[in-house]
Amino acid sequence: MSYGANYSDLFRRSADLVDKILRGTKPGDIPVEQPTKFDLTINLTTAKVLGLTIPESFLLRADEVIE
Repeated sequence: MSYGANYSDLFRRSADLVDKILRGTKPGDIPVEQPTKFDLTINLTTAKVLGLTIPESFLLRADEVIE
C-alpha cells in the first residue's frame, strides 16, 4: 500500500515554475509549494501473500489496485 504525491501533477507544476523563472521571476520570490494531489495504490497480490484482507470500501477509494 502506498499513499503519496501524484508525480504527473508535480512535474506539471514544476513546468509552471520553470516558465515563471524563464519569464523573469526571481526563484527566491516564488513561494515554496507542497503537493496538492495524492494517490492511493494498493497491491492485492502482496496483501494476499502477507495474509491481509483489504476491505472493499478501502479498495473503492484507491486510485490504483494492483492484482
